[in-house]
Amino acid sequence: MKKIILALAVIFTLQITTAFAVNDNKVSQEVLNAFKSEFTTAKEVQWTTGNNFYRADFVFNGQHVFAYYSLDGNMMGVTRFVELAQLPFQLQTSLKKNYADYWMSELFEVASSENSGYFITLENASQKVILKSADKTNWTVYKKTNKI
Repeated sequence: MKKIILALAVIFTLQITTAFAVNDNKVSQEVLNAFKSEFTTAKEVQWTTGNNFYRADFVFNGQHVFAYYSLDGNMMGVTRFVELAQLPFQLQTSLKKNYADYWMSELFEVASSENSGYFITLENASQKVILKSADKTNWTVYKKTNKI
């Protein structure tokens, strides 16, 4: 399941450059049924598709959410943007201690039926760092690139 969370994070981070918008008529009935049973009050649903997945982009309980489904209708996971204050205290403290000279450009939570975690993109004048946390207590470097 950790591989699924990692795959979702990669897809989300790369902004799904190979995905394209589709309407509900192009989404399989299995996927639509699974989505409707899980997110009965979802609003503003828009679908995109990639090589082996569907992504529903929607508003649920007042929050913007992305749900990922396999082609046969199995939910792979859910991502949502979160605020820094929504992170567990230990993760917030670690960021302030170790990355005080960076600013946050993106923060999201990735969740599946078995696991959840966070990904944060931090930047300064010369670097971009993506950190991940699967245990809600520690950050590990997922990716680091130089801007220059």
